[in-house]
Amino acid sequence: MDNVKKSPDSHKKAVSAGLQSLRSVGPNRARLLNNLGINSVEELLYHFPRKYEDRSLLKKICQLRDGENETMFGTVTNVGDIRPRRGMTITKAALYDGEATAYAVWFNQPYIKKQLKTGTKIIVSGKVDLKYGNIQLSVSDFEIIGNEEPVYGAGIVPVYPATEGLPNRTLRSIIKYALDQYMDSVEEFLPPDVLKKYNLLPIGQAIFAMHFPRKLDDVQKARRRLVFEELYVLQTGICMLRGTVFESLGICHKKNGPLTADFMKRLPFKMTQAQERVFQEVSRDMESTKTMNRLIQGDVGSGKTVVAAAALVKTVESGYQGVMMAPTEILAVQHAEGLMELLGPLGVQIALLTGNMGKKEKEGIVQNIREGRIDVVVGTHALIQDEVIFQKLGLAVTDEQHRFGVKQRAKLKEKGQNPDILVMTATPIPRTLALTVYGDLDMSVIDELPPGRSEVKTYWISEAGKQRVYSFIREQVRQGRQVYYVCPLVEESDKIDISAAFELADKLQTDIFQDLKVGLIYGRLKQNEKDNIMKAFKNGNINILVATTVIEVGINVPNATVMVIENADRFGLAQLHQLRGRVGRGTYQSYCILIANPTSAEGKARINIMTRTNDGFLIADEDLKLRGPGEFFGTRQSGMPDLKIADIIRDIKVLKIAREEAEALLLRDPHLVLPENVKLRVKVMAEFRGTENYFTIS
Repeated sequence: MDNVKKSPDSHKKAVSAGLQSLRSVGPNRARLLNNLGINSVEELLYHFPRKYEDRSLLKKICQLRDGENETMFGTVTNVGDIRPRRGMTITKAALYDGEATAYAVWFNQPYIKKQLKTGTKIIVSGKVDLKYGNIQLSVSDFEIIGNEEPVYGAGIVPVYPATEGLPNRTLRSIIKYALDQYMDSVEEFLPPDVLKKYNLLPIGQAIFAMHFPRKLDDVQKARRRLVFEELYVLQTGICMLRGTVFESLGICHKKNGPLTADFMKRLPFKMTQAQERVFQEVSRDMESTKTMNRLIQGDVGSGKTVVAAAALVKTVESGYQGVMMAPTEILAVQHAEGLMELLGPLGVQIALLTGNMGKKEKEGIVQNIREGRIDVVVGTHALIQDEVIFQKLGLAVTDEQHRFGVKQRAKLKEKGQNPDILVMTATPIPRTLALTVYGDLDMSVIDELPPGRSEVKTYWISEAGKQRVYSFIREQVRQGRQVYYVCPLVEESDKIDISAAFELADKLQTDIFQDLKVGLIYGRLKQNEKDNIMKAFKNGNINILVATTVIEVGINVPNATVMVIENADRFGLAQLHQLRGRVGRGTYQSYCILIANPTSAEGKARINIMTRTNDGFLIADEDLKLRGPGEFFGTRQSGMPDLKIADIIRDIKVLKIAREEAEALLLRDPHLVLPENVKLRVKVMAEFRGTENYFTIS
């Protein structure tokens, strides 16, 4: 902190202040900073550089290398604009370093000319281009050296994520001013014993070193502190949400009795060893006095729903009600039908509740739930509406958990007095990401497919090979099989994607498969229309079902053996794996055909991974490496903070240490009410905005 310039009144300034409290930040610059996700001085201080350039060794012009990014110092001897064509301006300045002259070039930035008077001293960085005996730099960054000390001189220069209209040099000046004026107001919130134990920099010193380090080693020390801080706050919040550190009392279910035994006996198949192991883990949790918070991971077709059904039987046998929430109506309907088939013969009363139901029908179901006449209710988000009240909720199950956020899960839990929580996902999650996103849950993995399931064979075909695909589809239909045909993602527009689906279905029916029955299903269809189409497909009345990604989750048609995905390189790996999971659910050999002409390296990598393996966990690891943790689920978990500096792959060791320290702290002070922990609590609450009301749930 020695190199932080302190303002006499800096201790009075609050880092929560608005951006326009900063010198040179008016409404326009504030709006540009907002575009970067920066809305306060504190967020500005935590807007860290994406990289650093070492300009400590300025080059003489004679040392500049063609094609390299170099930095030089010179004095402006001449400056002018060139307009090679309409709509384009090139500003060119001659720079003399005492021995030779080079030319700095800016494209479409005519305002630069006004800043560069003859005699101006300037540091420029850019790519060197040797042409016709002249040395030219296409300027990526520059700083005018006046009478005042430059923001960064010629040392280690921070390069920030920026936006159009807000160049890096301007951003550096704004951040430097914010540091000078507000740094003393940033309060330390990490416990002193943790700082000492891991030899972490104080917060102010770390933030300043991230922005304006004297040497690159300073950045490493600062990053180490800030990564720990970010993961420690994250894990503390997750552990508080989880509430297991409080050891509070939950529901104590009975041991498995006659009803559960009858359920197992009536199953038309024997559970796999993995299913049995996971059900034992679930049973142990449910029979404990501690509230169960368990995540079941299992690849598509591994039989997670059967384990959930067994758990629901167990809660009914213990005198409680159960609930299962699914992200889509198609999946909710399918779960309800499956549970009626499995649990109906046992006398368990099942009901379906969705948002599209008529008012009278919905009111009747809600009343039956409240009065305890329904044992298990299956539904969508409609289940967490205020009017849905359970008489005695014992178990809450959510399927495809990655579609729900922390708040939704907590709200479902509020429907009872500490009911047990079971969540499921067919999106395999790398262990590192699971610790971050699902750190509030214990994890079980069903890592075995039921016997008789053959591996889906996956092929990559170019657009030019479509005729071969059509011939293969016809052969499969001739053998009595059925086909999913997923239309390409056009752009982020439901209307345009639906229009493309209509065109594809019409082309397949009219031009290619006139003698076969082609159906179409998409997300915006009314529920009864979706039901009718799926029933027709299940009954074999539709040979080829054209679909948007509405079929990604849950639909089960064992006779469907071919999954064709057009423009497959536009889909994420997890989504491709989910779509492939719709086939291979019966005893017939199944196939996934990826039609794609990828132009990007990432697109090619995704297709290659899909043809190489069917292992969902391996695919998840590769997906995480390709897309990064921020995009793994498509949308950020509601209520969970973003990671600004930590990388959960690179920083997995720090993540585990942060987890251990957070758990140890909360065992001593579960609600962070001790004076030394109050600042940490404020920080956690700020990062977990929107979930504050759930921190004392246990």
